Amino acid sequence: MTAPRGSDTRIASGASRGGFSVSSRSATPTVDSGLSAQQLTDFFDRPVLEVAPQVLGGVLSRSTPEGTVAIRITEVEAYDGRTDPASHAFRGQTARNSSMFGAPARLYCYFIYGIHHSLNLVCGPIGTPTGLLVRAGEVVEGIDLARRRREAKPRKHPLPDAALARGPGCVASCFDADLSQDGASLIGGSWSFAPPATLSTDIRFGPRIGVKGEGADPHRFAWRFHLGGEPSVSARKSTDRLDLGGNSSIDLRGHDL
Repeated sequence: MTAPRGSDTRIASGASRGGFSVSSRSATPTVDSGLSAQQLTDFFDRPVLEVAPQVLGGVLSRSTPEGTVAIRITEVEAYDGRTDPASHAFRGQTARNSSMFGAPARLYCYFIYGIHHSLNLVCGPIGTPTGLLVRAGEVVEGIDLARRRREAKPRKHPLPDAALARGPGCVASCFDADLSQDGASLIGGSWSFAPPATLSTDIRFGPRIGVKGEGADPHRFAWRFHLGGEPSVSARKSTDRLDLGGNSSIDLRGHDL
């Protein structure tokens, strides 16, 4: 399978965008937490398929009176309301999805199936309904607090660490996120995000999970991205890898987004 089709963009290894690096030299991302508010806004104010592989290995965190929980993101799914039938924004703006049409570097949180919440990182300029569903991650700070939240209901067996934030609802539960967090900024409040200092050399992509109809087309919408070899990733692993060989660039060219 070729690289996912998207914005007319090539991301060169080692390129710098506003102070963050997208070098693919290191397979183990390190966190650069020194971005300014403008740099973080600029990071998300780009085409969603360009941002998607670059959030992998980044750390999303929330601080509350209970403490701080931080998750290193290992799996995301991209959605674009302008062209993507699976997006909540495909049929236009509503009260529920309005955050998707708002400023980048904010959260779109929604309640789904009547059982759990999901978190999305809003991308692109205002009025462009694009975002990344945070599907999975590794709890790297506040693991005891995350576990208490995840195991609030009686369980027969304790959860392994790798399963604490595996699945969108589990991610939201670790953060104790609900609809009150819809539209929350990732800058200057209880939430923060630190992109990885380097881009992993093992990024996989493939069809999104739980999507039906036209949006499930594996050729048009292979918009799930995850880090290879990560135990926190959903059970359905992708074998297709983004091409970081040769000139170490990611080709995301295709139809206009």
